[in-house]
Amino acid sequence: MGTQKQLAESIIRRLRQAGHEALLAGGCVRDLLLGRPPKDYDVATSARPAEVLALYPKALTVGAAFGVVVVTDPGAPGVQVEVATFRAEHGYADGRHPDVVRFTDAREDAQRRDFTINAMFLDPESGEVADYVGGRADLEARIIRAVGDPRRRFAEDHLRLLRAVRFAAELSFEMDTATAEAVRDLAPALATVSGERVREELARILTAPPAGRRRGLCLASDLGLVAVLLPEVEALKGEPQPPAVHPEGDVFCHTLLALEHLREPTFELALAVLLHDVGKPTTAVMREGRVTFYRHQHVGEESARQVCARLKLSTLQSRRVTWLVARHMTLSNWDQMRTAKLKRLFAEEGFEELAELWRADCLASGGTAAGYEALMARYRALSAEEVRPDPFVTGHDLIAMGLAPGPAFAEILRKVYDAQLEGGVRSRDEALGLARRITGR
Repeated sequence: MGTQKQLAESIIRRLRQAGHEALLAGGCVRDLLLGRPPKDYDVATSARPAEVLALYPKALTVGAAFGVVVVTDPGAPGVQVEVATFRAEHGYADGRHPDVVRFTDAREDAQRRDFTINAMFLDPESGEVADYVGGRADLEARIIRAVGDPRRRFAEDHLRLLRAVRFAAELSFEMDTATAEAVRDLAPALATVSGERVREELARILTAPPAGRRRGLCLASDLGLVAVLLPEVEALKGEPQPPAVHPEGDVFCHTLLALEHLREPTFELALAVLLHDVGKPTTAVMREGRVTFYRHQHVGEESARQVCARLKLSTLQSRRVTWLVARHMTLSNWDQMRTAKLKRLFAEEGFEELAELWRADCLASGGTAAGYEALMARYRALSAEEVRPDPFVTGHDLIAMGLAPGPAFAEILRKVYDAQLEGGVRSRDEALGLARRITGR
């Protein structure tokens, strides 16, 4: 069948042929009305799960207790659509899942959804929109508004506190006053949400369009969410910096500007930029009339590691984020580095992200991207073989010379490989000769 859109529309046709009501629902309706390509297509229907399964026996019943069945496309692996029975929900003892689910109609189903712009239904054949909560008006007014009582909506799922900010950031919408007040009052409840769920919402804020990233973090801070989730980042507010080096203002302002300057970042890069200066508040010292932050990158590395653990990042993700934070000052003097050191840096898997971080850091401090452009010209001028050549000399060669394996091995190999990177030795014979001179063999 092909695309998720085609699968969703075919499901709706089949459900209707079987006598059921069926419509596109939620975020895909919002995005279609905004002229944006939907990330996912969801179907809402009057059919009960058993009736959907009768039509699609191979469907997945991952959420059947809540009226949700996942229909897959046998002709297109990986393409699937959630089909949810119209439902009402009651009681949320755990702050996430309903205690009671009752099947109902589209009007009542809209009342249990999070925000008005996500609570509309669309007939893909006629183009008619079913809007029972004023979502279309809020979409036109560019407003994020909770459906009904915002405090009740947020009590049902505490992650909605952060989702409200995420939608405001992604869409560049304003937040309804009553909704914003409820977020501010209930912000501490966000601490009960799992790190995995928080991470997904935070990732979408940090990788939103440039102005949206800055706006989302500002809004999250103003509403008290950053203080709950990322106190290390909240501590950057009001932390002064030398005006001669940072005319943009305090560390928080600098961080937001750096985020805004990133070009299509990965989540790991964006998170590293958010955290790159979190070591400054605890390392700030006045020296000769100006504040300094010596070794803040190393203090920040440990803070970043703690944040990554809190957000349940994978080991690889955590290593990338902490490496970027620890090394973010490295490129400031790249033009004074020995060739070997620079090539070793070029060979690092995260080098291009490190360079992008440095670029954003410079621009956020009122500087230019000239240094970045010169660095990348040097980087691109080298072939992969020049950056990461196979070593002429290995540990096996040192053993053959009669050297016993031990701590000295690594230092000898490093010196010989540095000479190879520098061009001081150009062949295996020259490299072996250098190894013999170093070892006295």
